[in-house]
Amino acid sequence: MDMARSSKRTFDMYAVVPMLACVYATIVFPLIIASCSPEDSACLLEARPESKIFWPALALISLVWAARNWSRLRLPPLVVCLFVYLAFAGLSVSWAFKPEISFIRFAQQAMIVVSIVVPAMLAARNADLMRGLFLCFALACVLNLVFVFTRPPIDFKFATWGYPGYFSGKNYLGEFAVVALLLSIHEAIHPGRRRVVGILVAMIAVALLILSNSKTSMGLAVLAPGLAGAALLVRRTTRLSPAIILLSIPVCWYVFSTVTGFTVYRLSNILYGDPTFTGRSVIWEFVKSEIDHRPLLGWGYQSFWLAGPDAPSIVNAPGWVKNMPNAHNGYLDTMVELGYAGFALLLAFIAATLHAIGRIADRAPVRAWLVLSLALHVIITNGLESLWMRGFEMLWVLFVIVAAEAARYS
Repeated sequence: MDMARSSKRTFDMYAVVPMLACVYATIVFPLIIASCSPEDSACLLEARPESKIFWPALALISLVWAARNWSRLRLPPLVVCLFVYLAFAGLSVSWAFKPEISFIRFAQQAMIVVSIVVPAMLAARNADLMRGLFLCFALACVLNLVFVFTRPPIDFKFATWGYPGYFSGKNYLGEFAVVALLLSIHEAIHPGRRRVVGILVAMIAVALLILSNSKTSMGLAVLAPGLAGAALLVRRTTRLSPAIILLSIPVCWYVFSTVTGFTVYRLSNILYGDPTFTGRSVIWEFVKSEIDHRPLLGWGYQSFWLAGPDAPSIVNAPGWVKNMPNAHNGYLDTMVELGYAGFALLLAFIAATLHAIGRIADRAPVRAWLVLSLALHVIITNGLESLWMRGFEMLWVLFVIVAAEAARYS
């Protein structure tokens, strides 16, 4: 039944806009950055004129559609949670360390979220957002394969060997390859030409994953779909929400770690022979100390890192941590920017997304497995990288599309 329904899905005018957001974040912008000279800091770091045109245009189209179709625009609880989380980030501009920088970054984020969520909620029921994601990542797979053959791997002091493709680092390529592989497996389930294309793209995705030499991504390629399948099986037996099943895991880990003293750093030492998560522990300890200075509301949305020479990340950080663009942990960055209040709103959004995916399982279990696998990939990756509401990061855009897909089933 799941395959039959999926085979009848198609695109419509509204579904194209979220896919354009995916194409820009996954293909267009990384290619623009790849064209920059490594010595050209202005090209690499300053806001790009392409982004200043693309996102406002998409947001304007989405707002016009919202105004014209207001009577049929529905906002399920999941979307409300996302908009409240976004609104709190906007409110934090009023107490941000650098209000002007915070406002500019929030305005861009608001355009990104609106450009994805509003058209997705207006799209017809048979509009296939997951097929659109697959086509986007399939094209990116082919392009990255070309870059692997024409661009040398990262191989210098203090860096682990690996190909970056057209991305800025090998870990990005690994994260991308996991998404492409999951989408390809789902595509290969369908008969005919879709199966052939899915298998071919899956082979390319596996090759890119290996060439990236991203050990974390290799682990997530197994962990995310396996955990998603297990959670859906438990849900089928117990009727518990996936949010309860999955969010109980970090709670149990916290209790276990507190009682036994077995920390994530010891786990890292066992898995990778490095108890610091490649130096991240130093960054995390600094960020935790800065959270203690403003625990409730934080320093303001994106007003902590890269906020000028007098930013707290520069003035207070020790040694090389001053040069970091983020905490390499999306949860800590949420707390340092938006405080525990913003962190609670992020958790509410994540829980609402996981709960809504359970609704998909009632109608399309295979599709639910795909959506939950993608969601878990982003949720777990945020433990080592900062992706929550960070501009138009590839995995953040992916998560918003996944959340919109889950909301459509509500």
